[in-house]
Amino acid sequence: MRIRTFGPVVALSILVPAAAIRAGAAEAVPTLTVEQIVQLHVAAKGGLGPWRAVQSMSYTGKMEAGGKKNPLLPFLMELKRPHKTRVEIEFARDTALQVYDGTHGFRLRPFLGRKEIEPYTAEQLKSAAMESELDGFLVDYAAKGTKVTLEGTDRVEARPTYKLKLTLKGGEVRHLWIDTRTYLEAKIDGVPRRLDGKLRQVEIYYRDFRSVDGLMVPYVLETAVVGYKQRHKIIVDEVKVNPQLDDARFTRVDLDAAADTWKGAANSVAPRPTMTRTKSPAKS
Repeated sequence: MRIRTFGPVVALSILVPAAAIRAGAAEAVPTLTVEQIVQLHVAAKGGLGPWRAVQSMSYTGKMEAGGKKNPLLPFLMELKRPHKTRVEIEFARDTALQVYDGTHGFRLRPFLGRKEIEPYTAEQLKSAAMESELDGFLVDYAAKGTKVTLEGTDRVEARPTYKLKLTLKGGEVRHLWIDTRTYLEAKIDGVPRRLDGKLRQVEIYYRDFRSVDGLMVPYVLETAVVGYKQRHKIIVDEVKVNPQLDDARFTRVDLDAAADTWKGAANSVAPRPTMTRTKSPAKS
């Protein structure tokens, strides 16, 4: 999960007692090909057919904002094929918005006093393009133009994993670690973040997988920026599969309407707008 286009992305690093590491080192890891690892991973996530049937998803929950107080901020993230993302984050009685339609991205950040719509920078567009589709990196990876190679085995928080190298369609390289027991994602290296004028390595850990309509979805993402002690969590409360999402929600048109609303609210005593809610698909 952008959350991929979220701004805060953090990682987790846990020290493991030496005895536990030595005990885990003796654990046999099955020798598998890349194709076998991918097949087991897709099956563990819910299967190729069910994921191909997913056209949209929405997530609601809370994310840590960082800083000394590190408050939890309510968020709504919506995803739609192909590669569309919309994020709303509530902060200080305002709602920040980000949209990406697969080509163009825009954001509105009233809590920073910025009431005008800002287009994504070239660096932000590159980062958005490097994020996965709503079904992850390995589902239909060849059709997405991704090349996958096995770099060997590794340990993630004392768990044995397969370390995969992903070369994306645009030539960018990511690494993904797959748990050898569950075949679900354990960790991925995130898109580097520019902090203090330097690009910093980012690691994202997947946690608390739960079944939603037969699909395995992580309910906690912990991200760490290498070299920084503070970590952040994205905690999911609810996931909806195939909600009704209009394409306009992922374009500047949606932000234009929001910006007009904010400007009107700023000049009145009326309550400010709050997050919108995604409609679930109609039951037949």
